[in-house]
Amino acid sequence: MTDDLLRLGLIDEDDIVLDEAALLLALLDHPDTDPSPAHDLLEAIATRLDVAGADAETSLERADALAEVFAGEFGFLGDSASYDDPANADLLQVLERRRGLPVSLAILYVAAARRLGWSADVLDVPGHVLVLIEAESEPVIVDPFAGGARVGAERLSALLEAARPGRAVTHVAAMPNRAVLVRLLQNQAARAELAGKGRRALELYERMTVFAPDQPHGWWERARLELVDGDHERARRSLGAILEITRDAELRGKVTDLLEQLGGE
Repeated sequence: MTDDLLRLGLIDEDDIVLDEAALLLALLDHPDTDPSPAHDLLEAIATRLDVAGADAETSLERADALAEVFAGEFGFLGDSASYDDPANADLLQVLERRRGLPVSLAILYVAAARRLGWSADVLDVPGHVLVLIEAESEPVIVDPFAGGARVGAERLSALLEAARPGRAVTHVAAMPNRAVLVRLLQNQAARAELAGKGRRALELYERMTVFAPDQPHGWWERARLELVDGDHERARRSLGAILEITRDAELRGKVTDLLEQLGGE
């Protein structure tokens, strides 16, 4: 673990700059890569958005400026051809390929918008991620995976129905910054495990618990893989961390039962 990752776990939620944090996480897997081209590209995007959005006063105009810059000028789109490619959740490679997952592209949109002082959030939709512009005034939702296309009520309802058929979903929420980064690593970890790379998945969950130590999911998945790895002592510590941070009765019960089973070995 690097000092930068440890610092990410210590800074205040509101002080996290999403694209810089996601780039930091990506560079952990590319320690010999010069990050200058990535930073230069982010700066170029910010410069162009500043120009394209100079007269953008309404949320619709700001949404259009984001789409114009990211999709129109720089060619950032969702990778529907190779959706499960791990590169789509690695921001360094997303910047190189101009292709990514909904969450990685949403990180770029939101971070760029915030640099101009615009209100922007990553919106958690079951099975998808969108971007919410100016939530407090005239909210507009866009889909970075679809080139920044606006998402109206009908399209949003269709996404919710597709994710949970027959189950009414009446509320979607903006994601805190750390939760967005957790979502990014979850995508990588899930793909690693599906590819039979359990150690790689465990490494990603370990990182998650460093920068988001108050979120139980990372600790639970870490403990699960530590048990698969036969490292019961580390699994006990991870399970113990969950008991320290959650008041969820159901989860605490599951953790306690598992600890009792491990204690009897």
